[in-house]
Order: sequence, then C-alpha cells, then structure tokens
Amino acid sequence: MIELDGQSLNLIKLMAIAEGEKVALSSEAKKRIVESREYIEKKLAGEDAIYGVNTGFGAFSSVRISDQDIEKLQVNLIRSHCTGVGDPFTKDQTRAIMALRANALATGRSGIRLETVEKILEFLNHDILPVIPQQGSVGASGDLAPLSHLALALIGEGQVWQGEQQVEVSDILKQKKIEPVVLKAKEGLSLINGCQVMTAVGMLAVGTAIRLAKAVDLAGAITLEALQGTRAAFDPLIPETRKHPGEAKTARNLLKLLGSTSAIAESHADCSRVQDAYSLRCMPAVHGAAKDAIDRALETLEIEANSSTDNPLVFVKEDKILSCGNFHGEPVAFVLDYLGIAMAAMSSIAECRIEKLINPAMSGLPAFLAKDGGLNSGMMIVQVSAASLVSENKILAHPASVDSIPTSADKEDHVSMGTIAARKLQSIIRNAENIVAMELLCATQALDFLKPLEPAAGVKAAYDRIRKEVSFAEEDRVFAKDIETIKEILRGDLMDVVEKASGSLEY
Repeated sequence: MIELDGQSLNLIKLMAIAEGEKVALSSEAKKRIVESREYIEKKLAGEDAIYGVNTGFGAFSSVRISDQDIEKLQVNLIRSHCTGVGDPFTKDQTRAIMALRANALATGRSGIRLETVEKILEFLNHDILPVIPQQGSVGASGDLAPLSHLALALIGEGQVWQGEQQVEVSDILKQKKIEPVVLKAKEGLSLINGCQVMTAVGMLAVGTAIRLAKAVDLAGAITLEALQGTRAAFDPLIPETRKHPGEAKTARNLLKLLGSTSAIAESHADCSRVQDAYSLRCMPAVHGAAKDAIDRALETLEIEANSSTDNPLVFVKEDKILSCGNFHGEPVAFVLDYLGIAMAAMSSIAECRIEKLINPAMSGLPAFLAKDGGLNSGMMIVQVSAASLVSENKILAHPASVDSIPTSADKEDHVSMGTIAARKLQSIIRNAENIVAMELLCATQALDFLKPLEPAAGVKAAYDRIRKEVSFAEEDRVFAKDIETIKEILRGDLMDVVEKASGSLEY
C-alpha cells in the first residue's frame, strides 16, 4: 500500500502504482482536505462570487450560478469537457494519471470533499480504469479534456476497461456494488484542473528512459569490442576536466562493462589506430548528456507530481481563495521536449555505430555482417530500419512547447501543448528502444566473427544472455523477430544479468 500525502510521490512509487500497487491517503492529507472543504462551505454561505465555486468557467467566469444549479453545473462541466479523441492511454498510464490527480488534491488546496478524492482511490484499488483518449489537451488550463474523461467515470458515466474491452462504467459499478460520486460545488473543476496527464505519461517515459540509458551504454560497449576499439577515451581523468555528471557516469559504466582489457582488446593492442570514430569515442559526452537530461526532467516532474495545480487555490490559514495559473503545463512541457531531444540524439549515435558494424571499410568484418554475402544480405536492412527510426525521431523531437493557440474566446490565450510533448516523447522512446535492440543484434553478430577471441566479462554476459534466444545468423531470416525478442530481453532480465557480471551501472 502506497500512501499519498501530496508531498512525497516519486517515480518509483508511481511506477509501482501503475503496475497495480494499491493506494490510500495519509492521515495528514485527509486532514488538509477536510479543512479546505470546510472553508469552501463557509464561503458558499456568503454572497461573494468565487470563480469555479459559484460562477461559470473560462470565458463564463463572470456568470453567477444560483445555489440550486451548482450541482448541475459540475455535471455540465464534466460532460461538456469530454471531447477527447484518438487512441486511449494504456492502463498503466491511466493508473498513473489517477494517482497523480489524487495526490494533487491531497495537498489540500482545492476545496474538494474527502469522499470525492477517496472515490478516485476506490476506483483505482478496484481496477476500475476510465477509458481516456490521448488527444484533445492543449496543456492549459491543464489537461481538461482527458481529465474530464476520468471524472466522467467517477460520476457513473462513460466507459472503463474490462480486460481489453471498453464497457459502460455503470455496469461495472453495479457488479462491484460501488456508488458513483455526486459532485458538489467546485468539485468538477477540482477534478480536471492540472497537468497530471502529461506528467503521468512523462514520468513513466522517464522510467523507460532510465533503463535505456544503461542499455545504450551496454550496446555501445559491445560494439566497441566488436569494432576492436580502444578504452582510452573512458579514462577517469577525462571527465574530471568537464564536470557534467552524466559524462563521468557513462565513462564509469563503459569501464565496468569493458574492464581494463579482454582477449579481443589484447589482440589489437599493437594496431596503428590512434582514435575511434565519434560514435565510440564520444559515448561519455553524448550518452552522458542524455543521462543529465533524464535527471533534469525527473526533478521537474517529481516537483509537479507533488504540486497544487487547481484554480482557484484555497489557503485556509491565510483566509484566501486565489485565482492563479498553476494549471499551466509549461514547466512540464519544456522538460518533456528537452528529454525528447536528448533521447532522439542518444538513439541517433547508436544508429551511427550500427552503420560502422555493417561497413567493412570501418569494421574489418564481412560486409553487412553476412556469412556468404551476396547470397545473404545480413544486417543490411536492419541498419536501414534504424535509420528510418532515427529520422522519424528527428521530426518528433521538434518541440511542442514552442506552439500556442489561443482558446476559450481568447481568455486562455497562451497554452503549453505539454500533453503533445508527452505523447511525442513516448513515441521517441519506443523508437529508441527498437534502435538499441537493433544495435545489440548487430553487435552480437559481429562478435561471432571474432571468435575464438572472447570479449570483456560484462559484454560476454550480455552476449550469452542474448544468444540463449537469438542465435548467430548463419543465413538470412526474418530479423524483425530477432529485434522484438532482444527488445523483450532488454525489458526483462538483460541488465540484471550484465550487472551481476560487471557491477551496478549508473544512469
């Protein structure tokens, strides 16, 4: 059970929730929520117009709503804002979205009732997951459209997942004997104001990026051994002259994976090559910069995960209800775009190494790593596919956050497009994962041509694990199957196996 307190939700906890861990509110969070709601109820008894409490929304903020219509206002808000289209978010992303929304409300700045926040957790703990379309958010006032689809399920309307089927939530609630929530004043707005969709998608993408940041070091190390490169560029003296943390981490990783030497390295110790190509020599700089981007993105996203993003915000002790712009997604949008650029570049250098492996002028190995080349094409089109993904990533890496379109009759005149940035990032990372799998396929094929010479221990551990399921290509076959298999090994135990042989790797 993970407690949500509005202050300490991090990537590790969010990933656990996304994978099915149950959640509850901390006692302190409950206290804050109750105090905030009591303050709102007190204000409702007065005559003041308070945005989102007894007024319309957005451009209708000047329209006063009568007391008898306040509950209808909440339902109208949720229904009218359910305008999402496109493929739905995955179930793990949906669980993360729900947890982040509840955690934002746990800060006690929204004036929402405790039972409404607990309804989100009841749905989450019973695996009642709303179908939330991916498209339709401009990232301010937060993720209005997708979060409205979440809220719609809470009031007993719309669709949820049952296995792989989309079914009416009303049917599931009857089966599980769970009552939908009846929204009171301000609660509709409190459920949909904020950046939890872009943050959830972004944080889960960071989890994958961390794994890839280690895996790309491994792929690069295997390629360096196969291309009979030098370890000199990873000497710990070098990062001391340039204090980027990621560069030092990457150099340490590569030396752990490669060791001080190997039978392959000793076989070419006297060769005349002074320097390797950039894609080998500059791995600490490029892979390291990607690691630094991951760190910066994660720092921002974890701040966002524990922030109050409603409008207006309730400050009980200060006796204030303040309209604000905390729902604006720009802080998240910027780092998601930045991370997308970094992951695109990280996968681009991996493709450069694939090209070196298949090019006999650079590798000294058979062309395209093919046995009986001509009859067999070998890894020729593996590199072509990697190049295609790299080119696609270049397009996807164009920042979404530089765009803005005025909305809501120009009341909401500058928006972040942060959810588009998050969706692009997940596509970039999927492509990067495939490119790394392609490099692993080619690099292990190349090692076989150097036999009986053995690579370093960390490299050998990876080679042996991959060879359990993907054999040396004696002749052409459907390499798409090999790429998919290696990707699943990469998602599975590959890095654990490697770290047992070489020591823990850093990201």
